[in-house]
Amino acid sequence: MPKTKREAPRSRRFSSANRRRFVPRVPLRTIQLEPGIPEGGVGVDVAARDRFRRRMLALADIASAGISVLVSVNLLGGPVERPRLWLLAAIPLLVVVNKVAGLYDRDQHLLNQTTLDEAPALFQTATLFTLVVWLGNGAFMEGGFGQAEVLGMLVTLVLMSLLARAAVRRTLRRATTPDRCLLIGDPASAERLSQKLQRSASLNANLVGWVPLHQAPVPAANGGPPVLGDLDRLGITVIEHDVERIVIAPGTADPEEILRVIKLVRALGVRVSVLPRLFEAVGSSVEFDNIEGEVLLGVRSYGLSRSSRALKRAMDVVGATIALVVVAPLMLAIAVVIKMDSRGPVFFRQRRIGIDGEEFEMLKFRTMVACAEEEKKSLLELNEADGLFKIANDPRLTGVGRWLRQTSLDELPQLINVLQGNMSLVGPRPLVPDEDVHVEGSHPRRLHLVPGMTGMWQIFGSSRIPLDEMVKLDYLYGANWSLWLDIKVMLRTIPYVVGRRGI
Repeated sequence: MPKTKREAPRSRRFSSANRRRFVPRVPLRTIQLEPGIPEGGVGVDVAARDRFRRRMLALADIASAGISVLVSVNLLGGPVERPRLWLLAAIPLLVVVNKVAGLYDRDQHLLNQTTLDEAPALFQTATLFTLVVWLGNGAFMEGGFGQAEVLGMLVTLVLMSLLARAAVRRTLRRATTPDRCLLIGDPASAERLSQKLQRSASLNANLVGWVPLHQAPVPAANGGPPVLGDLDRLGITVIEHDVERIVIAPGTADPEEILRVIKLVRALGVRVSVLPRLFEAVGSSVEFDNIEGEVLLGVRSYGLSRSSRALKRAMDVVGATIALVVVAPLMLAIAVVIKMDSRGPVFFRQRRIGIDGEEFEMLKFRTMVACAEEEKKSLLELNEADGLFKIANDPRLTGVGRWLRQTSLDELPQLINVLQGNMSLVGPRPLVPDEDVHVEGSHPRRLHLVPGMTGMWQIFGSSRIPLDEMVKLDYLYGANWSLWLDIKVMLRTIPYVVGRRGI
């Protein structure tokens, strides 16, 4: 069952004067924004919350800079190296650098405020801060900074910035009420967005309802969010329901109509997000081009080039080798426990669909009784997944197998598949032949990549998402691949495995 978010109390953000100022008195199609309504204005509570978030992130950065300086000076510095008072004055410089990089303003535009996405920018700003401190050698440190101190400061600053910012965002998510969102679009988009907001553990938002883009009345979907009026009364709806963010799903609507909606929404002082259907096919890795003021999107080709494949393969070999050396004792212990718990082989071997549709034999620790495949037909009516075969309390699981599934330790033998080249550390989900035949449309192009031990499907809910969404995620992974994306997926897999969210 998806988790239920706590419902935010309806706060009265707008005074009576603000109501008169913000409520449109004419239909949307003829509305002209008055000079007194500033485009991009923000409601009082929303602006205050954004300021508080920026200040907390700035304090986190100052604390990170201070800790990195203390570590480099006191733990790595030599006996003749003593800090000067000016070194303390350099610490707030990191806030200025991060402000210029836009690291305090991005959160107000996003629903999914993740720290990991900031890692490349934080590394760049930390490098610049460390360089400035190193260049001011004589002013900041008696005896000068050595290589150990400079490297220690950089590494500590990057790690502390990530940890401190993540802690601030986690605390704010727990301490503040969820953002109240309103979707403008069709009922299917509203129901899908509502489910995703409820399912995500990293979001702090609720969908209070939706407004159809077309004037004809549209009934609410069964079990979906309610319809809250129409476009002509959008201003009143926003104020009555204390909406803080509007999500627009344009679909096939007139672009001029969408532009008018966006202008009105921004004048009402709420945040705006758009669900463009274009990115379902091309992903987010596009290059913006500009020809005499005409903006074009340069769409990258699907898949990996030869050099990218070589780079990804190198990371797989190095990563799998190191992981196997580290977990070898654990794998040996698991093998012994499996043999003691039930009859049958240690490994479970299953045919899966690999790159370019070629089948391979995937390895896992055996978690079920030896005759599990024969008993599968009798359990098909208990299947709980859409397009995949998943049962929460599968009766075929052994005692040890249930624990291995919960901890995902049954996946460790796939490291051998990675070394063999059949699998990658990160990639599309390897489907069994019976599941792969249900993949339709352009999604079979996902098979141009080597399947992975983990992937987008894992961090977004594993078996809880239906097959059609899973293969869409795999397709978008191929359209947006980068080495940093692989690293992010692996890092995000850790809390999902530890929190057992993929069960």
